[in-house]
Amino acid sequence: MEITHLNPASLFTSPAFSQGVLVRGTHDTLYVGGQNGTDASGAIVEGGLGPQTEQALRNVLAVLAEAGADQTNVVRLAIYLAAGQDPIEGYAASAKVWGRHATAVTVLNVASLGRGEALVEIEAVAVVG
Repeated sequence: MEITHLNPASLFTSPAFSQGVLVRGTHDTLYVGGQNGTDASGAIVEGGLGPQTEQALRNVLAVLAEAGADQTNVVRLAIYLAAGQDPIEGYAASAKVWGRHATAVTVLNVASLGRGEALVEIEAVAVVG
């Protein structure tokens, strides 16, 4: 088994975590770390839940691309919404970026996320190759 930590150049790089982890074996599995609606500088995008959801999903797609995958390889998404956010707004925004790619999805409302101004965090698991 080989483990590769992925940090695409288009995403903020932190010494504390990897944006994704690819596990190569009989089947390669990619674990995409929780993505907020951050730009390449690490700043949270403005405009509320919709724009943050779109950016978070673009960040997930960037990690997938780094591993040679796309949303069709995703087998599970976990979506965390900060308290008080309307999931319908997030679903509408996700259709613009993610498209119609059915996968197992868990949506959780949480008191807050790691960054106070973040309204959404999305993680994914994908099978690659």
